[in-house]
Amino acid sequence: MSMLLLLLAGCSQSDVLQKFASPEDQALARNYIDLLRQRRFEGIEKAADPSIGGASLHDTLVKMAALIPPGEPTSVTLVGAHRMNTVDSSTVNLTFEYGFSGKWLVTNVAVKRQGGSTTIVGFSVIPQRASLEEQNKFTLSGKTPVQYFVLTLAIILPLLTLCVLVVCVRTKLKGRKWPWILFVIFGFGKFVVNWTTSQWAFVPLSFQLFSASAVAPPYGQWTFAISFPLGAVTFLLLRRRLSAPAVGS
Repeated sequence: MSMLLLLLAGCSQSDVLQKFASPEDQALARNYIDLLRQRRFEGIEKAADPSIGGASLHDTLVKMAALIPPGEPTSVTLVGAHRMNTVDSSTVNLTFEYGFSGKWLVTNVAVKRQGGSTTIVGFSVIPQRASLEEQNKFTLSGKTPVQYFVLTLAIILPLLTLCVLVVCVRTKLKGRKWPWILFVIFGFGKFVVNWTTSQWAFVPLSFQLFSASAVAPPYGQWTFAISFPLGAVTFLLLRRRLSAPAVGS
């Protein structure tokens, strides 16, 4: 299960993002970024929403523009997209990765449409040490013991759960079988580790199918999670007591 999720999550990242960002939305956001690159701040200031406007906006834009390398970008990639619709407005939040001959930065633009007007409600520029794809790629080298431990269990636990599930299905039980099947396929509690940063967390009140998962947003960081297969372990320990007597015994 965990490896299947790993493969699916890496499929067609750009296609997933295109569903949330129309060509018009992307063109508008990139136009504002181009204005920033060209130091044409008046166009951005005019479109800025009152929530981010003010006397300090110009100075902030100057500082942001200073983070952008000179010249034309060698690559521009949409790496994040989020749309929020309300009764009377729509906000599109787009994140682009810009490459400048070995230098990288991530730029975020949030645009709000309401009552026929379009305003900028968010704008940021963050330099990066490498491309997001390079930073977040899945690799086995240079990881901590905790990361290797979680990865190993993320492979073993789904296989264990699947084997116990097969045994449960094929075993004649004294009572109803479906509650045990549900109990077996879920793991309880969740230990989560970030594959890029090695940060980890434990969520006690949680459960997940087959006791493991591996997920990553488009161009984002891999996160592996494992759970304790309480149902599978319990069934193995109680299997003989739960089994129905053989016919004729």
